Amino acid sequence: MSSRPLVDIRLEHLRTGAGPGPHLDDVAVHVRYGEFFTFLGPPHSGKTAVLRAIAGFLPLAAGRVLVDGRDVSGLPPARRGMGFVFHQGALWPHMTVREHVAFGLERMALAAPELARRLDVVLGRLGLVAVADRRPGALALHEQRRLALARALAVEPHVLLLDEPLAHLDPTPRKTLRLELARLHRDLAVTTVCATRDAADALALSDRIAVIRDGRVVQVGDPEQLYRRPAGRDVAQAFGPANFLPVRVVEVRELGVVVETEGGDRVPVAGVGAFREGSLGVLVLRPETLTLVEAAMARGPGIPGRVAMRVFEGARYVYEIDIRGRAPVRVELPASETALYRTGDRVRIEVSSDTVVLLPDEA
Repeated sequence: MSSRPLVDIRLEHLRTGAGPGPHLDDVAVHVRYGEFFTFLGPPHSGKTAVLRAIAGFLPLAAGRVLVDGRDVSGLPPARRGMGFVFHQGALWPHMTVREHVAFGLERMALAAPELARRLDVVLGRLGLVAVADRRPGALALHEQRRLALARALAVEPHVLLLDEPLAHLDPTPRKTLRLELARLHRDLAVTTVCATRDAADALALSDRIAVIRDGRVVQVGDPEQLYRRPAGRDVAQAFGPANFLPVRVVEVRELGVVVETEGGDRVPVAGVGAFREGSLGVLVLRPETLTLVEAAMARGPGIPGRVAMRVFEGARYVYEIDIRGRAPVRVELPASETALYRTGDRVRIEVSSDTVVLLPDEA
């Protein structure tokens, strides 16, 4: 496929009016040149509405969509130079894979040899050569998703919009297609905006992520930043399991604070500002950042508890640890860990001051 000039996208304070469906409320984001940018949120959060507004399918009550500095807000979808992969694929049941991919190319007035060349390239890139003469009903779900991608990419769009491109796939084909989608973006470098509810997809594919709730962008950042330093509880929850412990600041230090749990256990937290002694907060503990030691062998700060449950998940063990006065704490340890703990064992949860996150008490 020939390369097109990279473009950027600026969403300037997008708002939608009254009517059914999720509404956008002052969405302002800059998608950089050639970036894979993802809107992550639960159902009805507004993530698909953002894609539809960019594509021109959703009227705006206020705000502008700028592509490479050009205001496209008043243009119909067909004139915006974008490829849209819909959540359900939107495939035509009467057309073969080859006819789907050729559909857009035939409207570009290409010479027959060039059309055939580009058709072959796209089918090859998406692994669809062997099923090129089949109709969608004869394809597996992951092949249907490949076809929807192929149709959108065939016309070499300036912008690629992906609405839940990996939804409902079984784990193995999902991981495979996720890697292939990452490889496609690396090779084509087309500016891509994705909407998904799946944190694993967002973390694996994105250069940057916007967490969206109720039509508003809550936080924007690179995957590691959002995962390790969420701005609020809703952002932390968006990226998978986390333990939330109410705490009170009992000591302010030069490089952080010490907090105390409701059970009276003290935990140091590094790199925290804007907290004073006596401030209330919520401690965010990612399960994979925690470790366990036998209570009798414990040294230093930590949270004592008792093993309530252990589950083997192949690459890891998942523990639930009962602690004083709170819901169980989830701890994930690699399966290669030599120490195994049984139900009823007394342990101490050890917390690294560098990986724990302290959030203000939102109440």
